[in-house]
Amino acid sequence: MPRPASPTRRNPLAPLILFGLALSCLANPTPSRVALAQSAIQAAMERRGPVSADKRAELYEQLRSQAEVLQAQAAIVKTVAKLLGPTVVHIEADVTDRTALQHAPQYGRARQVEEAGSGVLVQLNDDDYVLTNRHLIAGAKPEGINVHLADGREIHPERVWEDVETDVAVMAVSAPNLVAAPIGDSDAMEIGDFVLAVGSPFGLSYSVTYGIVSAKGRRGLELGKSGVRLQNFLQTDAAINPGNSGGPLINLRGEVIGINTAIASNSGGSEGIGFAIPVNMFMLVARQLIQSGEVNCAFLGVNLDNNFDAAQAAQAGLPRTMGARVASIWPDSPASEATLQPNDVVLRIGDVLIEDDAHLVDMMHLTEIGKELPLVIWRDGKESQLKITVGDWDDFH
Repeated sequence: MPRPASPTRRNPLAPLILFGLALSCLANPTPSRVALAQSAIQAAMERRGPVSADKRAELYEQLRSQAEVLQAQAAIVKTVAKLLGPTVVHIEADVTDRTALQHAPQYGRARQVEEAGSGVLVQLNDDDYVLTNRHLIAGAKPEGINVHLADGREIHPERVWEDVETDVAVMAVSAPNLVAAPIGDSDAMEIGDFVLAVGSPFGLSYSVTYGIVSAKGRRGLELGKSGVRLQNFLQTDAAINPGNSGGPLINLRGEVIGINTAIASNSGGSEGIGFAIPVNMFMLVARQLIQSGEVNCAFLGVNLDNNFDAAQAAQAGLPRTMGARVASIWPDSPASEATLQPNDVVLRIGDVLIEDDAHLVDMMHLTEIGKELPLVIWRDGKESQLKITVGDWDDFH
């Protein structure tokens, strides 16, 4: 049997086949066959040679109309980039004294280390702050952190707050005519939504890239010795490279919906898998740091079964291992008031499916104290719904 022609190789018989088809149709000249023959002949002629002047003019007119549609869509991206550009800052930090250096094996004295990345200006209660990643400034004193504004000015933060477990850092800044970015709702983002990433990849300040939200709720990522334990990342294919860390991920409404933090890469550059801290999570931590200097944990009042496995799930009537099984209840706790019981399996909190006991613990670290949460639990072989108002961990310890 003869091998089919390669898709990338010209078939020298193609024009003959087309003309053969045309002649066959003309030999049986029904209206449809005549039209097919004429289109085949015209296609064969235009495929290899130049088109007529009239045809070129017609094609250019079509192209202009088609380009206008794409330009109207691209105008959104250009507008967002123009509005958010002045809110993005480039950060350079002298981290000679950072604690992380103690964990890095090296020979000789500690050397000066320069970290560079990005940040975004926001306004909270009429005060100005820069949101960025903790790993960019860890160990740096405020006077050793240079914040380069989009208009060329350079300022230093007045105060810095950090949280190791979430990689959140907030810096209080003050200068005339600062432009703040609006904060969006990261919970409203869906997989497939378009986003922009702005930052300083490889020192190329105020670079803009474009992509989509590729996934939500990424957790359990191995991030070296960064100490980032509490994870709930948005994943994006917008190009994120070294230097983008701390910069904003932005929706098409021009709102910050994430802070770019990490990439998955074998080369050290962008391979289309970047991770951003959802801005709702970021601001929950940031506001607590500003108000009290620490992050307070929400409290349910349950002890969880960390040995909950497939056999126990099947015994409970679940199709597979899922959720977090309650082993016992603290007296006078939010869980007790919500009538949670031992052997209940917490399947969902709000819109979030609970994967295991560690996931539930992380959720409590990232939940606002005093917030009422809808729970879906598995009890006696069926789903039940409860509402629980979470307490403050410090009130029970």
